[in-house]
Amino acid sequence: MHMGDAIISPLVGGVLWVVSGALIGYSAKKITEEHDVVKTPLMGVLGAFVFAAQMINFSIPGTGSSGHLGGGLLLTVLLGPYRAFITLASVLIIQCLFFADGGLLALGCNIFNLAFFPAFIAFPFIYWVIAGNSASPGKLAAGSMTAATAGLLMGSLAVVLETLLSGITELPFSTFVLFMLPVHLAIGIVEGLVTWGVLVFVARTEPALLVPATATAHPRFTTALFAIAALMTGGVVSLFASPYPDGLEWSLAKVSGSETFRPASEPVHDLLAALQHKIAFLPDYGFRPGPEAAAVSRSPVNVGSSVSGIVGTLSVLVCAGAAGMILGRKGEQSKR
Repeated sequence: MHMGDAIISPLVGGVLWVVSGALIGYSAKKITEEHDVVKTPLMGVLGAFVFAAQMINFSIPGTGSSGHLGGGLLLTVLLGPYRAFITLASVLIIQCLFFADGGLLALGCNIFNLAFFPAFIAFPFIYWVIAGNSASPGKLAAGSMTAATAGLLMGSLAVVLETLLSGITELPFSTFVLFMLPVHLAIGIVEGLVTWGVLVFVARTEPALLVPATATAHPRFTTALFAIAALMTGGVVSLFASPYPDGLEWSLAKVSGSETFRPASEPVHDLLAALQHKIAFLPDYGFRPGPEAAAVSRSPVNVGSSVSGIVGTLSVLVCAGAAGMILGRKGEQSKR
């Protein structure tokens, strides 16, 4: 559900940049006030895990489309809404700058759509009401399935509204919604199942992580497992990702009646596309055209995808981990 620049106007993109930036600042302020010494350092490793998980596109039967996890609800349950928002923002920034996944203009939209709804709506008003701090597999299943699906549907509806407000495409609202919501409902169900499975594991190994601000010791074992899972997923499992277009790309193609949806380009979009092309050193999670790309194309294994998975996982680990470390130190200083 990563939006590209082509369907977003500069006004809508700019407004969502401001909104997402304000939410990052607000979240950072709240983190320093919580004085948490355990969950804040986990931002790096859990962010890396979510980045790797997002690389795994799974096919949606009968549609010719695919989906991937958002990870927002999982991060929120384990880290709290403020750490989750900044962590997922770190993931999306790395994806945009290093891999050209999602547009520069649309970055604010992507952060808002994928991070705001699970962190500040689905978690407090759906998941927490259903599951609370319970470690019961049944309650975790009900909370995860309901909240993950709701968060993803709210995000997909926001994509439609942002596209409509941009006014640079002629996509009919009702038809766009009718394609977007069902396909993202299916993706949300898968996300809910995966979230439930991870939370059941955490409930057995580090149950204190499921309760806000109660963990007193660093969960080294669980942290190590998430780190290993992130590297294995990004470096190996990503090789088996579905080649089908994701839910948004598929919906755009269906609504427009074209195999590949490409609205008319504008100067701002062309400028930002050129800038992103210069910044992204592994565009579309692969090597740029050249000797390396030629060698990869002859290889039975997609080395570019594997390298991208490892580079991205480590980049998010450093980025989100550094954010957590800085905010943790500020929190300790303000406590004195």
